Amino acid sequence: MTNLGDRAELTIVREKPPGLILDGGEELGEILLPKREMPKRWELGGTVEVFLYCDSEDRPVATMKHPKAMPGEFAYLEATAITEVGVFLDWGLPKDLLLPFGEQKERIELGRSYVVRITVDEKSGRIIASRKIGRYLSHEQVDYREGEEVELMLFGKTDLGYKAIVNGRHEGLLFANQVFRRLRAGERTVGYVKRVRDDGKIDLVLAAPGRANVEALEERILAELERGGGQWELCDKSPAEEIYAALGVSKKAFKQATGALYRKRRIVIGEDELRLVGSRPEEWRPE
Repeated sequence: MTNLGDRAELTIVREKPPGLILDGGEELGEILLPKREMPKRWELGGTVEVFLYCDSEDRPVATMKHPKAMPGEFAYLEATAITEVGVFLDWGLPKDLLLPFGEQKERIELGRSYVVRITVDEKSGRIIASRKIGRYLSHEQVDYREGEEVELMLFGKTDLGYKAIVNGRHEGLLFANQVFRRLRAGERTVGYVKRVRDDGKIDLVLAAPGRANVEALEERILAELERGGGQWELCDKSPAEEIYAALGVSKKAFKQATGALYRKRRIVIGEDELRLVGSRPEEWRPE
């Protein structure tokens, strides 16, 4: 069965001045592929792969283009127009996507982008957007492991930190005091599970936990020191933001790595710099 919001391979029935007529089956009937969208080569009885949605008069229509996101997915879309029925968003197709007023949470501003869920409205059958993100996230107990890598999409900010969609299905939180770079709504990034709470929400971190991550950071610090001739004006007293800008890690992780390198007699930790052992004659060398 072919439905609105699907990508489908449909049979070409005939050509008319507006474009090609495709067979949408009993559910949708005949569907227009507009002339501007027609492939260079086609034949009656042949097939064409299209995406199905509604035109401005709510009639089923086909397009060869791919939307920025499919129904059932979250997307970060720009507001292009405000009308009496809602706000329209650019989702990469000839007809913009409607965000009805009833699906909004705040005043939408033209030119700004918002995280939305793309869905098929049960009453009208139209494809619409919704800003009510929590409605589409599962709050059932999940089986993520501590330290598991997950895909994140940021969608909100609270006093505690940054709200994230985890693997497109669950809700998680990055605590503000553990984030050392600027984050923005709609950003997609990799994160790691810190713990799963009893309410099903997930505490997240941006840096991979564990000794393997510290060892990798040690190698990066040594590489930076070598590039700088054995010296680097970054140390344990540097601001957390400066450390994150240079290495993308927290100050705690940085101090763990520099401490390990010091104990291994690979570096000297100065008042305002790090130095490779042996970069100055008077310093001791590793055994």
